[in-house]
Amino acid sequence: MDGYQIVAVGNTIHWSKKWKTFPDFLHDYIKRKIGPEWGNAEIVKPFEFRHPLMQWYDVYAKYQAQMFKQDGEVHSSEVTGVVAAYLGTAYALYLLDHNAELQARFINRLKDIGNFQGAYYELIVASILIRAGFALTLEDEGDGAVKHCEFAAVSETTGKRYWVEAKMRSVAGQLGRTAADGGKDGKLLAKLIPHLNAALAKPAQDERLIFIDLNTPLLLVKDGKPDWLEPAMDRLSKYEQTTLASGVTAYVFVTNMAFHRQLEVAPSIAAWPFGLGMPEFNRPGMVSVSEAYRRKRNHIDAYRIGESIEKYLRFPATFDGKVPSEAFGQTSARLKIGEAYLFEDIGEGGTLGTVTSVAVDEQKKEMFVGVTKNQNKSVILKSSMSDAELAEYREFGDAYFGQVSPQPRRPKDNFQMFEWLMEVNKNRTKANMLAFFAGAPRLAEYEAMSDDDLRLVYCEAHIAAINEKSQ
Repeated sequence: MDGYQIVAVGNTIHWSKKWKTFPDFLHDYIKRKIGPEWGNAEIVKPFEFRHPLMQWYDVYAKYQAQMFKQDGEVHSSEVTGVVAAYLGTAYALYLLDHNAELQARFINRLKDIGNFQGAYYELIVASILIRAGFALTLEDEGDGAVKHCEFAAVSETTGKRYWVEAKMRSVAGQLGRTAADGGKDGKLLAKLIPHLNAALAKPAQDERLIFIDLNTPLLLVKDGKPDWLEPAMDRLSKYEQTTLASGVTAYVFVTNMAFHRQLEVAPSIAAWPFGLGMPEFNRPGMVSVSEAYRRKRNHIDAYRIGESIEKYLRFPATFDGKVPSEAFGQTSARLKIGEAYLFEDIGEGGTLGTVTSVAVDEQKKEMFVGVTKNQNKSVILKSSMSDAELAEYREFGDAYFGQVSPQPRRPKDNFQMFEWLMEVNKNRTKANMLAFFAGAPRLAEYEAMSDDDLRLVYCEAHIAAINEKSQ
């Protein structure tokens, strides 16, 4: 099928000559999934009476017309709320395509205006979990006498199985809700505890993941954090102290995915995890880097979910994971580590040299390139980066330069450095680590430690030494 872009999704092959980018495919994919008959019936209605999905479809079509002036050419543009809402729904359905039963259930509920809001937020949660490395399964609802969660999630990282519940505050005038089934916009925390109670009332054999969305307007921030954060965490803390049943625990993610309120502007996203009944998870206070590392390992699934939420507004641009400038043959100053280039800035007439390293200053939009010349002499060159190049670097990290280094590009703090030291020293023998502590007052204590515990102490000692030298 020469000239066609072919995409295999589950057991189905999709193809088209029109698709240049992955978002092109998603735009057609969601239309096929919800069905043209249903979509056409909605699109003839006045805009204000259409289903929210078809309102988004209309706004997205206008967005495309505004941003992409010439057919057949690849363009880049900023993600707006309608992209996050409409294509985000399409991408979530695509990620669920391998689970036909679960996907079909979501599609049926999305098309039902009474169930739309709940299904939409559950899809957001499902997308976040899948991207975080979880496999989703439907619960057995054969027993109608027992309340069930939305779905279960199994972590590919730890193998743990989680019970998942997702609830979004209903607001009149938003996501198909009316005054009959939606509350007032101002009381953003009104449903936080009721939603939590409803989730905890359902029996769960596994650990709980509870997502509660505040569905509130544009974020007002205080010290870089949403203004609802401290009040929400205070309420959860008081609930934990006064109401939570003994032995009950849950990872509670309070979110505000307000894309539907920001269709034509850059969307905001905010979330904060709270370990209900878990005083060692994401609480204020100072701990050592080794203790912080232990806690992160113990709650790694929740950390993976947090990282996935941070990346939710990123959508694949290409079909094969390539850097867009490479996939679409666009002009780019992209360099690859290990490859040779003619650098016109070195010597008269330029010099052939091999790129050995690249560091990026994102604020100044500059990159510093380490180059080794034929005479085995090294120089560092400075070059500006375009907005498109910087965006690709932010998306792909060091892979943008063709090589991923195990060392952080620029550790932001002692914890990142500690994580790197733990990775570098993961195979170091106990005898070798003990040799470092030779003559130390606590040597006997170190000798009695397990290899893993000693490695924590060993790396923490190196962090202390690094800090001492830097003072």
